[in-house]
Amino acid sequence: HFFALNPLLCVLVCVSATMPAVISGAPASSSSSSTHVGPSPAVGPSKKLAVGLPPPRFVKVSGCEGFRHTLVVASLSCTPVEISGIREGGSPPGLREYEGNFLKLLHRLTNGAKIVIDPTGTCVRYSPGALIGGTFTHDCNLARGLGYWLEPLALLAPFCKSPVEVTLTGVTNREPDLGVDAFRTVTVPLLKRFGVEASLRVLGRGCTPLGGGSVLFRCQTLRKLTPVQLVQQGKIRRIRGLAYSARVAPDRGNRVVFAAKGVLLNFLPDVFITSEHFTGAEAGESPGYGITLVAESTSGQVFMSEEASSDPSEIESQQLTPEDLGARAAKQLLEQIVLGGCVDTAHQPMALLLLALCPEQLSYVHVGQLTHQAERMQSLLEEHFGVKFSTTRQRRKDLPSTMLVGCVGANLVNLTKRSA
Repeated sequence: HFFALNPLLCVLVCVSATMPAVISGAPASSSSSSTHVGPSPAVGPSKKLAVGLPPPRFVKVSGCEGFRHTLVVASLSCTPVEISGIREGGSPPGLREYEGNFLKLLHRLTNGAKIVIDPTGTCVRYSPGALIGGTFTHDCNLARGLGYWLEPLALLAPFCKSPVEVTLTGVTNREPDLGVDAFRTVTVPLLKRFGVEASLRVLGRGCTPLGGGSVLFRCQTLRKLTPVQLVQQGKIRRIRGLAYSARVAPDRGNRVVFAAKGVLLNFLPDVFITSEHFTGAEAGESPGYGITLVAESTSGQVFMSEEASSDPSEIESQQLTPEDLGARAAKQLLEQIVLGGCVDTAHQPMALLLLALCPEQLSYVHVGQLTHQAERMQSLLEEHFGVKFSTTRQRRKDLPSTMLVGCVGANLVNLTKRSA
């Protein structure tokens, strides 16, 4: 009877009863919206989150191939993804420990991200959060090298809210992952071409299987990347390298250097390889040795490296001598040079991703034959950012043909950084 006599008051009570449901769907604070990283409105329709609407649909991905690349692209494009069928026929099925460790790193680097793993571990649902960065230490799984975590970290760090200063501990050099020396001498200069200020400091060497090494990665944030034109390969004018040894006889590093120079000096005279021996706490927990070689060209636009590291079983059985290791690394570098281009095969996916994130200008990068990982990265970028890649085959006499890859970037903007 009371509401029948007061119809206006009845309407107000009904509206107030529905208000908490609407507010609960809103962000916790207005500052979280400013940390959104995504394409600028000029590229295409912006993704606006409407209060009260159901969450966006998950992009379906099958298989664990390109696991890191899928999550990195999803984080940068703010697109939820569902990765299913992860080693369903494997023994055991599902995620490996190092992949779960990478998810922990991704969760620490973001704020508000949601990661759901089914009981069997064969399906992962990832909803990206805001990239916040910060300073912390992360213990990496010993099944992979630190390069497994450094590569995606270097791609996400420039678009964080705060500068990134991360200490990674684990195995510093382990094939097939990118070694810390190759990252410091090749990946960091490649990032600098796109305007990213990053650095890597090797604090201690850690060999397989027990690791014990550590590196310090620093990266400043930016608003936009810088368009590039990496098209002039030039001629290889010199080769530089670093051989390391830890908890083994110091002469093993010198033997690796001698064998590598014996192969490379047949092609050019300017070859300089240093040897570094680690002792004490800086030597890590396991014995090992290896070498990293870097090629430099007359144009200054070549980013090529190759590395080889010892395996514990080979050290114990003496199946692989230091001379064999040095010669193998030198021959692999020569094979990379023959393939041509300005970027080696290990950095092709990273180069394509950086091209797609550049401003709306035509950028080019000259590579050899595209690897399977690069082709998969290309399809991911076209699906998430809507960019298109143009590839032009360049034939060479008596040598494998190369590819000139061009792309008009999606103009990814870090909204937490004010424009200059």
